[in-house]
Order: sequence, then C-alpha cells, then structure tokens
Amino acid sequence: MRGPLAPSHVPIAKSRSERFDDLVLDAVDRLKPRWGKQLAVMEFAVEEVPPADDLGDGPGSLTGEPIPFGRAEPAAADRPAVVIVYRRPLEARANDRDQLGAMVHDTVVEQVAGLLGLSPESVDPGYDERG
Repeated sequence: MRGPLAPSHVPIAKSRSERFDDLVLDAVDRLKPRWGKQLAVMEFAVEEVPPADDLGDGPGSLTGEPIPFGRAEPAAADRPAVVIVYRRPLEARANDRDQLGAMVHDTVVEQVAGLLGLSPESVDPGYDERG
C-alpha cells in the first residue's frame, strides 16, 4: 500500500520548510495586536540562505561577521517593505523546535524594529528577557 503516512491536514504531514514558514507567521501574529497597522504594509518572506554577497569570504572572513538570520528592505516606490528570514542558518543554530521558534521570533522582531527605527525591546517588551 502506497500513499501519504498522514492526512495532509495534520502537522506531521508538513515539510520542514512549511513548518518553518508557520514559525515566521506565528512570530508576525504575535506582533499584530500591537503593530498591526505597521505590519499590514510589510511583506514577510523566507529564503533558504543569505545571498553570497552577505556572507563575506566564508566563516573565516576578515570581517568576522556572523552569518545573518534575516534582513529587512525598506519600502520603495514600487514595493512595500520586506522582512526576509533565512531558514538554514536558524535551523543550524537551534537545538530544538522551541529554541528555533524563539530564534525566529527574535529575528522577526529585530528586522521589524530596524524598519520602524525602534529598538527590538520597543517592538516586543519581552525581547531582552529571552537573551
């Protein structure tokens, strides 16, 4: 007998990528009660890894910059502001799903804060408590 192991509507049937997308959407939803108007004019996206330009010259680069977990692009005349979260670097650093969820949330908070010109603690008062 061949077929899916679980019905498509149960969480176990989701791919790793789909579960990560859900974590990003959950992070945005947690910010909506306070920042709904500002978030409504932003787009949120997930990319596998940062572009090569953002990585310097590899792990031993002269810049010593860590691999980014996300980036924010301000709005332009032809497009809204965009928050991009990088899936693979976050998954590689997280020890379990709970830690991954917290790291995704912190990344979203940091990027939204950058776009709004605020500190992450202003966007999410609980941000510094997890650090």
